[in-house]
Amino acid sequence: MAETVAPAVAEPAHPGSTRRERTGWYFYDWANSAFQTTVITVFLGPFLTTVTELAAGCELGADSCTGSVHPLGIRVAAGSYYPYLISLSVFLTVFVLPVIGAVADRSVHKKRLLAAAAFTGAGATIAFAFVTGERYLLGGALFLIANISFGAAVVVYNSFLPQLGGPDDRDAISSRGWAIGYLGGGLLLALNLVAVTMLSEEGNPQRTLDLARWSIVSAGVWWAAFTLLPLRWLREHPTAEALHGGGNVLTDGFRQLGRTLREVKTYPLTLFFLLAFLVFNDGIQTVITLASQYGTEELRLEQSTLIVTILLVQFLAFGGALALGALARRIGAWKTVLLSLVLWTGVIIAAFRLPAEAPLPFMILGGCIGLVLGGSQALSRSLFSQLIPTGKEGEYYGFYEISDKGTSWLGPLAFGLVFQLTSSYRVGLVSLLIFFVVGFALLAAVPIRRAIVAAGNTPPRVL
Repeated sequence: MAETVAPAVAEPAHPGSTRRERTGWYFYDWANSAFQTTVITVFLGPFLTTVTELAAGCELGADSCTGSVHPLGIRVAAGSYYPYLISLSVFLTVFVLPVIGAVADRSVHKKRLLAAAAFTGAGATIAFAFVTGERYLLGGALFLIANISFGAAVVVYNSFLPQLGGPDDRDAISSRGWAIGYLGGGLLLALNLVAVTMLSEEGNPQRTLDLARWSIVSAGVWWAAFTLLPLRWLREHPTAEALHGGGNVLTDGFRQLGRTLREVKTYPLTLFFLLAFLVFNDGIQTVITLASQYGTEELRLEQSTLIVTILLVQFLAFGGALALGALARRIGAWKTVLLSLVLWTGVIIAAFRLPAEAPLPFMILGGCIGLVLGGSQALSRSLFSQLIPTGKEGEYYGFYEISDKGTSWLGPLAFGLVFQLTSSYRVGLVSLLIFFVVGFALLAAVPIRRAIVAAGNTPPRVL
């Protein structure tokens, strides 16, 4: 399938991988993107907040709720429960992901590790079928398991990338993976939104809540079912350390992680790239997270407009990832990511100037976000693969995933503080420009070819 959607991009060849294997790798993005779009982006926040409000004694369908719940004896406002869970998940992820990466590097059965993480996350998502009534604690526990497992599986999945293609091929491979992921995630989300629209009953909030729960469950089923393809088609590429380790994989992984943490200063340019990614990616994640709030509160748009825009972003990100991947073959991934940050800056400025109560300009801007979103993420992933010392792919992608997820509170914090001072969502949005400007400056300062050589790798022809 991946070979037919973008014939303009030549299928990369690599002596250590096959076309079937690369197609299997693409389909894990197809599998897990359902969790990111259907669960995290759309349904889980409102669903779990409603369940928590019921536990706090509020009526279903009430316009507001001032009640509280007491998990572990701690008083928590019902509306704050889900954001606090996200923060706790991020905190736990910081400790889990590097360990998972180190274990992956030491294991000769990396596919089993991918399977364990993916099926654990998918199983926890499917178990939301039992989150009924006031079971907010069960919902919170399942979310923590699913979200941490999601990150762990992504670390293992990303660590396959350097074995799937040479230096000149990885941008295309990574871009195809992101593109296929956006297509799969968008397809399931569209099906769920159609189901919710057709089956909802006006004046029946319980029906709406049930439809949201089963939409979440469908994402877990999708995730588990399509994970079978990469598990069947991917091949093991054990490192030399894994082949000659002979010890306990978990304890060896911890020891290796300790050595890497002590030796990481040997690769200061790789760390500098991670710092640049940390900054500009936080800006990207904040735009994605707060776009709906901006559209609702500042632009006074209907929910239907936001839903159409979310779908538009998903499907245009498919083409955008492939288009920027093709551009990277001509001018290099580093220059293409820098160009994408300039485009992101333009998106922020355009969003500041959007008129209120005007759906069409908002949807057009959403389309622009989709076109630049997939490519900037895909090429950052492939560019980082060039900066990883051989045999430590899992560990370094563990650090990368922390940079992706572990700092996503900085942008929302800046946005929130500026809004508190100015009472303006528009000014709050403009505050995010600093992340793209500083991120661009940091990334531009990385001597990327020298950084690749310093990591012991061969640079691609074009950077």
